[in-house]
Amino acid sequence: MKQQHILASAVVTVVMMAALIIPGSAKAQLQGLGRTDLQQHDLSIPGWETVQVLVDFKAGVTAPKHSHPGEEIIYVTEGVLEYRLEGKPPVTLKAGDVLFIPYGVKHAVKNVGEGEAKELATYVVEKGKPLVVLAK
Repeated sequence: MKQQHILASAVVTVVMMAALIIPGSAKAQLQGLGRTDLQQHDLSIPGWETVQVLVDFKAGVTAPKHSHPGEEIIYVTEGVLEYRLEGKPPVTLKAGDVLFIPYGVKHAVKNVGEGEAKELATYVVEKGKPLVVLAK
């Protein structure tokens, strides 16, 4: 339970920091993002953990370019999302589609559908590092 509170606090801190350093239009987009922490566990590999969250995107909302200190495994549960991974062409996923994002790859995500979109994000990350690192 304590780990979930720490993760929730970290996410809130990242969003608040982003609101201070991101231009106005991007700030408005952050307001349409929601996040439900589902679980967080240490792995049998020392220094690594897994974190699982459900991310909600209001119509037209973009999660700004960011990266993670490990892999992200995505399963789209609702709607249509466009992923822009650095060095790759954009990919559009609908409910039931999956995507793997390697360690440290900068990416942005936009809800390109007409309604709300959701993804189940599972992270396999280095423990003690910020889960989300905004790109400069």
